[in-house]
Amino acid sequence: MDNFKELAFGVDGDSITAGNQWSFHVYNTLGLKTHHNVAVGSAVWYKRTVECGGRTVTTQDYNAEDFAGISGGWEPTDDADEMQMRMNNCAIVHIQRFLAEVEQGLYPAPDIFAFAMGTNDIAECIGDPEKALTGKALDGNDNIDLFTEAGAARWCIQTILEHFPDCRVFVLTPLQTADPEFNEKNLRVIECLKKICGGMSVQMIDCYNGCGICEKFEIKDGEGRYLRDGLHPKENGQALEGAFAAKEIRNNYF
Repeated sequence: MDNFKELAFGVDGDSITAGNQWSFHVYNTLGLKTHHNVAVGSAVWYKRTVECGGRTVTTQDYNAEDFAGISGGWEPTDDADEMQMRMNNCAIVHIQRFLAEVEQGLYPAPDIFAFAMGTNDIAECIGDPEKALTGKALDGNDNIDLFTEAGAARWCIQTILEHFPDCRVFVLTPLQTADPEFNEKNLRVIECLKKICGGMSVQMIDCYNGCGICEKFEIKDGEGRYLRDGLHPKENGQALEGAFAAKEIRNNYF
């Protein structure tokens, strides 16, 4: 497709995606109509439960009457109210928010939706993608564990496709970082997401292997070629990832 100016763009992710970073470059490069980005720093795919300040805190649904909000905080805290907002910072809640904002008329229904999640996910919560893909329906499906990356990714992708059947969904992999051990975890995340994308028949954009950001040129906790701290892209890294993602979306949108 040569003309993207009538297409609406939806985005979710973490601190590498929040605000006007790589996805804004995609929006500008392709000349898309809108850029509806619900990414929040420190986000993960899945729901969580933790003990904090003498309370058990579990991820809420966005439409819950007592919904506490979403926080991108990450430093240690004993504030249970703050922790509640941090537990709400996951792709499942982001997508519930995205749907609500479309239903309220704040943004149009997306023609293209891109997820870029997983960098903050921990290995213990990756889950079983084969089990997560079992069955057709989301509701009442005990195979879909929303407290795992596999289950949450399946739920998020299918929820977007059920609400917007004509939308083309893309999933960007995490980037290479300056830390080889962290990259090993990211490769496990990518393997899970690859299986979920295959099972849901959506396009994966392999930023880890293809966008040009490479561990060999980055510095852990310092400024490298494209990363400012070994993890987060600088402006040139955002532009590079955005150029790669724009090319992949342009070449694979139909």
